[in-house]
Amino acid sequence: MATLNWGILGSGWIAREMGEALQAVNGSIYGVCSANPAHARQYAADYSVRQVYQSAEEMLADSAIDIAYIATPHNLHYQLILQALQAGKHVFCEKSITVNARQLQECAALAAEKNLVICDGTTLFHMPLYKELKKRIKSGAIGKVKMVQVNFGSCKEYDVNNRFFSKELAGGALLDIGVYAVSFARYFMSGKANAVLTTANYFETGVDETSGILLKNQEGEMAVISLTMRAKQPKRGVIAGEKGYIEISNYPRADKASITYTEDGRTETIEIGDTAKALQYEVQDMQDYVQNRTGEENFQYVCDVMDTLTAIRNQWGMAYPFE
Repeated sequence: MATLNWGILGSGWIAREMGEALQAVNGSIYGVCSANPAHARQYAADYSVRQVYQSAEEMLADSAIDIAYIATPHNLHYQLILQALQAGKHVFCEKSITVNARQLQECAALAAEKNLVICDGTTLFHMPLYKELKKRIKSGAIGKVKMVQVNFGSCKEYDVNNRFFSKELAGGALLDIGVYAVSFARYFMSGKANAVLTTANYFETGVDETSGILLKNQEGEMAVISLTMRAKQPKRGVIAGEKGYIEISNYPRADKASITYTEDGRTETIEIGDTAKALQYEVQDMQDYVQNRTGEENFQYVCDVMDTLTAIRNQWGMAYPFE
């Protein structure tokens, strides 16, 4: 596989993790741009980046860039994805890829028109363990899937100025940690949810702090999701079928799962991949998508998840100021 040139928009902690992954997979990073030029220069020094740009426009105008990696706050994703696509760049964007389904539909239409690839940074879609578990379920190992249960609790430090609690920056539990939980549910359900029941409690800034979400699809499969942003919960997912159930702890970057076969109580442990290489798998998949156009199923999951996240917020009646 040929090395592709990545240009990084943003220089925060997740961009730094991606910098390490790109160095491990490709050996180098082509370019970086940040709203803070000093941060961009420091990033370039830390990760041996070839080019530092003064603006997103300057970076996207560089014909040497193949893939734009967007690692900014959520509220900027939509605008930057459109700019990158208009400039002829493939896009890998951190989750949540956009803040609503309308934005993603517009981005998807432009990508299709320009024959470009879009992908997002929901790590579980790229972990080798999940690909193996999908094969096991399709083979009938646990029988017909009936129920998915998934929790995610992140106890964010109380700080009304933090982006996690900012409505202007599309904060709240749903678009930060809920993306993982809804993605987990969608990955193991046969089809997208067509029924949503949900309720939420709100932080003082107006973003969602805790929520309960119940999903059902036309196949009759259900998912129960709980999210908390000011209380810790185990990151635990369960896929329950007629003949057994799968348990996964720390599921966003999991490399280990257990299967319990209910007929005889037998258990099996599956270990595949490496949690520490989660972002390397993202890089490898994205480059495969660009070079071999293999990412259609993954992108459909991303679209289905955004449709569900939008339906959830619609039920809450919670909108961001810029929508």
